[in-house]
Amino acid sequence: MESYGTIRIKLDEIIKKAGISKNKLSHRAEMQRSQINHYCNNEITRLDIDVLARICTVLECDISDLLEFVPPEN
Repeated sequence: MESYGTIRIKLDEIIKKAGISKNKLSHRAEMQRSQINHYCNNEITRLDIDVLARICTVLECDISDLLEFVPPEN
């Protein structure tokens, strides 16, 4: 099977840089804490654009700050 690479979610890094707690992000972005943990641990298989927009708004970041394309290894 051909590998196309993957998308890495950098939410954990952004949260640390912003100095905001997961609980505060959860409240401000109207998300469950468990959902934030899934994003922080890259355990998401389908990205929800509404959730991404809320995260970017609360953390005042761009989508390119949050997501990174990791090319396939040759």
